[in-house]
Amino acid sequence: MADSKEQRLLEVLEKMQGQISALETEGLKQDLQQLRDEIKGISTGLGAPAGASKAGDAAYRGKIEQLSSEVRDDNPYSRLMALKSMGIVKNYENIRKYSIIIVGMGGIGSVAGEMLTRCGIGKLLLFDYDTVEIANMNRLFFRPEQAGMSKTDAAAQTLQAINPDVEFESYCHNITTTENFDNFLDRIQHGGLGGGPVDLVLSCVDNFAARMAINSACNELQTVWMESGVSEDAMSGHIQWLVPGRLACFRCLPPLVTTSGFDEKKLKRENVCAASLPTTMGVVAGLLVQNALKYLLEFGVVAEYLGYNAFKNFFPGYALYPNPQCEDSKCVDNQKAYKAWKEGKGAGKVLKGWEEKEEEKEEEKEETPQENEWGITLEDDSDPAPAAPAAGAAGGSSLPEGIQFAHQPEAGGSTEETVTVGGESVDDLRAMLAGLK
Repeated sequence: MADSKEQRLLEVLEKMQGQISALETEGLKQDLQQLRDEIKGISTGLGAPAGASKAGDAAYRGKIEQLSSEVRDDNPYSRLMALKSMGIVKNYENIRKYSIIIVGMGGIGSVAGEMLTRCGIGKLLLFDYDTVEIANMNRLFFRPEQAGMSKTDAAAQTLQAINPDVEFESYCHNITTTENFDNFLDRIQHGGLGGGPVDLVLSCVDNFAARMAINSACNELQTVWMESGVSEDAMSGHIQWLVPGRLACFRCLPPLVTTSGFDEKKLKRENVCAASLPTTMGVVAGLLVQNALKYLLEFGVVAEYLGYNAFKNFFPGYALYPNPQCEDSKCVDNQKAYKAWKEGKGAGKVLKGWEEKEEEKEEEKEETPQENEWGITLEDDSDPAPAAPAAGAAGGSSLPEGIQFAHQPEAGGSTEETVTVGGESVDDLRAMLAGLK
């Protein structure tokens, strides 16, 4: 019975896949996802969590309860914990206490998720409404056999296999809709480890509507987030750190397409797509995760805004401050709260990132004389400077540094030139001169 039902669903699924390829409508995508989930329930059992291994499959290792710096071939954290022994990070093992939401599992988000998983993050909550396509194979992370799966489920499946210590939640829906936005707010507030708020939100989306939704949610809940993006020609990208109250929110300095109220969907042309280069995506994802780690583990300097120009290998950095006249009232309220906190009046909620990190001043170490057990001494064996010309040479004038005589006078000889004149008188000499003329 189950086999016939599964066969029927697969036939409908193939038919709908052809319709989606032709129409690309949101409704068909959702119907396709429901059928896919039903087939998955028939094959592996209803209620299986996203990313769970199939029956009979075993993880390559069990969960590791405590991170260790012991150097062993079977310790996946030894090279990460080396950052602690080298003095780069004070408490790297704290990474397991943090939870992060990633919105958008495309070229940047999927790679960022893999990096965080390999680093041993405590929990990842994945949001995306799209499915894996063969057209995505030019990017990193996804595999051809995952085509047709939701990106969040495919990512959770792969990442769970890479590191079974990390917890995952998969949400295949669009956060810009009212219902899904409410769920997004709930997961920011209660999706962290132990049911608390998440520690950071990473925006890896490719449209401004989703960015504005994330911005509104993070302003409302006073949640720190980081935004990222790559240009349509795949030759530039950026990351931005957004701390409510202290730094500019996305509405403080909005793009023209959002302020004008123009529907960005109309910008897309039929049979025309943006360029996608895995190298640029990988660079931006690396910068994003690097700054997320610096923010959470408190080492180095977190970039407020960092760009990337692939043509010129240029990485511009800027400081973006909040707009006191921001259209988002929650942003203005956060600015007032931050200002009051800076003035020592206290605040209802102090955000991680409000305190500007001061560079540690290195104390000058006094040079202590080293012991010389063997009595070794150094002598100057460089060539002596050339002797200066004798004073009085060439009429007693001294030459500037770097200039010397081409010929030196003989020792003891006179340097004055003498002219021998005969017995002619002055009148005779004048007469001789006149004859020459």
